[in-house]
Amino acid sequence: MTIPLRDALAEMTERLRAAGIEEPRREARLLLATALSTDAAGLLARDTVDRNAYLPLLARREAHEPLAYIRGRKEFWGLDFLTSPATLIPRPDTETLVEAVLQAGMAPHTVLDLGTGTGCLLLAVLHEMPGAFGVGVDINPQAAALAAANARYLGLDQRAAFLAGDWAAALTGRFDLILSNPPYIPHADIAGLMPDVARHEPMAALDGGADGLAAYARIIAALPRILQKSGLAVLELGVGQGPYVQELADKAGFDTIFRADLAGIDRAALLTFRK
Repeated sequence: MTIPLRDALAEMTERLRAAGIEEPRREARLLLATALSTDAAGLLARDTVDRNAYLPLLARREAHEPLAYIRGRKEFWGLDFLTSPATLIPRPDTETLVEAVLQAGMAPHTVLDLGTGTGCLLLAVLHEMPGAFGVGVDINPQAAALAAANARYLGLDQRAAFLAGDWAAALTGRFDLILSNPPYIPHADIAGLMPDVARHEPMAALDGGADGLAAYARIIAALPRILQKSGLAVLELGVGQGPYVQELADKAGFDTIFRADLAGIDRAALLTFRK
């Protein structure tokens, strides 16, 4: 059934609003562009649309499937990343870690990303540091494969390698820079997350154990073995977790400083060996 484009956008916007989706008009445009395999400029060139082309995507978004999964991509650090339900969706908060690395003024030769997901964190850093080579590790083979696909998509595959593994257990050698955005949501809090996250994003990438600190304990315990003595580790934090991560780091022999995100929340912990 062919209908005017403006009527399609009006229907989509109203249904998304009724489903509790924020910015329903903007998302309606993005969904419609995805359904028609075009962009915003392509939409402007159309007067009519086949209603059957967008109804399946609209139903998925009404069920709170994340827009990034429906579209199959998400921007991070100005780069376009392929997405899938095997990984968390890249978030602006995580860009705080990239900023922290750049502000540190280091020029690493080797970079490790633990829990790499889409590879967005590692690949954004490699994009900014053309002299570096990176390794991304994820326990989910599908996530590691997606990260490798993103490296190829961004033309960084000659400077990045990805593997499936249990944090740093299979690694030898030391790295100049270690990055991680680990699962840090306390298990009991996951059910209360917005439905887009709780129902659709991978549980293993969210669940940080009873106190949200399980992954930090594993990562920080491995740092003395895999971080160069002059190196830097940058870990993403959940809200209010800074003091607990600092305590873990102090016991392992590290000094810690923090970097806040745009909301003023301590989002990145920077760890260096204590002098």
